[in-house]
Amino acid sequence: MEIWAALGIGFLGSFHCIGMCGPIALALPTGNSSKLSFITNRILYNTGRIVTYSILGIIFGFIGESVALAGFQNILSITLGALILLSVFVKNRYFESIKKSTGINTVLKKVRNKIGEQFKKNGWLTFFIIGILNGLLPCGFVYIGLAGSLTTGSVWEGALFMTLFGAGTFPAMFAMSLAPGFLSLSTREKINRAIPALAILFGLYLIYRGTAMGPMMTH
Repeated sequence: MEIWAALGIGFLGSFHCIGMCGPIALALPTGNSSKLSFITNRILYNTGRIVTYSILGIIFGFIGESVALAGFQNILSITLGALILLSVFVKNRYFESIKKSTGINTVLKKVRNKIGEQFKKNGWLTFFIIGILNGLLPCGFVYIGLAGSLTTGSVWEGALFMTLFGAGTFPAMFAMSLAPGFLSLSTREKINRAIPALAILFGLYLIYRGTAMGPMMTH
């Protein structure tokens, strides 16, 4: 279930990501490079994002494994599921005030500045680094993916979950970087309206998973 959930969340969430990260992908330097180089650079950019997601998966998988060893994986799963449901109904301004009070906005500003610096450079490594940094920018579906990696209760399963999540985002993000108009605005709006339902389903799944484990069970 988790593997398909990771791919599904990544794929469907990527249509939301187009609105969030799309401007960065569209602004990637084109230069006077060949068509092959143009495509390769965009593959490197998207690969960089996936590498960041995989590293985050290792970190959150480690945390989840520690929680599982302590016997609280069921509580973690229920709590994360409840938070995902809450995030669907809570207004964005509350999350913005949390980011501001915790200093997250300062960190994100530095990441965006680093991305801006990379746009002034040339070379294939630039595209990979932009992708690495882009993967650190906030996105609701990345948070959901990280919640999924936490509940795997394993470092390597957490990494696999986020790698598959990233792989799921690849088709739409890559297509958009090559052909910005491949999805009409109305189609994107329809998909975006369905996205909260996906978040609710995954939140309910995590709650069900946690209650099905029973008290004090590990992964």
